[in-house]
Amino acid sequence: MIRLSDLHKSFGANAVLRGVDLHVPRGESMVVIGGSGTGKSVLIKSILGLVTPDSGTIEVDGQNVTRADRDAFLARFGMLFQGGALFDSLPVWQNVAFRLLRGRLKRPKAEAREIAVEKLRRVGLSADVADRLPAELSGGMQKRVGLARAIAAEPEIIFFDEPTTGLDPIMSGVINDLIREIVTEMGATAITITHDMTSVRAIADDVAMLHAGKVRWSGPVAQMDDSGDPYLHQFITGSAEGPIEAVR
Repeated sequence: MIRLSDLHKSFGANAVLRGVDLHVPRGESMVVIGGSGTGKSVLIKSILGLVTPDSGTIEVDGQNVTRADRDAFLARFGMLFQGGALFDSLPVWQNVAFRLLRGRLKRPKAEAREIAVEKLRRVGLSADVADRLPAELSGGMQKRVGLARAIAAEPEIIFFDEPTTGLDPIMSGVINDLIREIVTEMGATAITITHDMTSVRAIADDVAMLHAGKVRWSGPVAQMDDSGDPYLHQFITGSAEGPIEAVR
């Protein structure tokens, strides 16, 4: 569904992506791991067209994204942002239905609200939450609202950017389970960025590790612990000893 070939991106003298090759099969959940500053967010932004790569190709469903109709292309995606990125001034249901109230995907207001309430229920939130403002919700509830928004338009591809950041272990487990269930139910292709190894094991079909601007290792999550790669082993065990130097 998604294929990146020899992708390069630099910001001035800082080469972030240095020849990334990555293949995400249709309907699979790919989790991208790696230290801070290894290019995980730049990779996602490149696919979405928010960042223009210096060279290399990005194909989604066999189509080069640089030649795609942008509105039609983005209509295929859903996104759960790291910080939730909810609109403070809009009630929860309008946050969830944001894409359904405007543009190519526009629906009548009553229908959009009905869909929003249904998606809120799917992530474990009752209908009475719909008319609250985001500030009235806990961090875990806000994350669920963000997840409901990500799936509101029934996307084929969903990106999750650090979905459990800032959550306690129990709520992190709830969000991980919801993501796994929803991706499976929808048959969506998913890419998740995370540092949380618990999330990796809960969400991933496949794992790719970025290091020094390239994919250091990729494969099924079941093979991750026995990869034999010293960089991957150090990262997943959180060891201070190994080839990855800690930034002090």
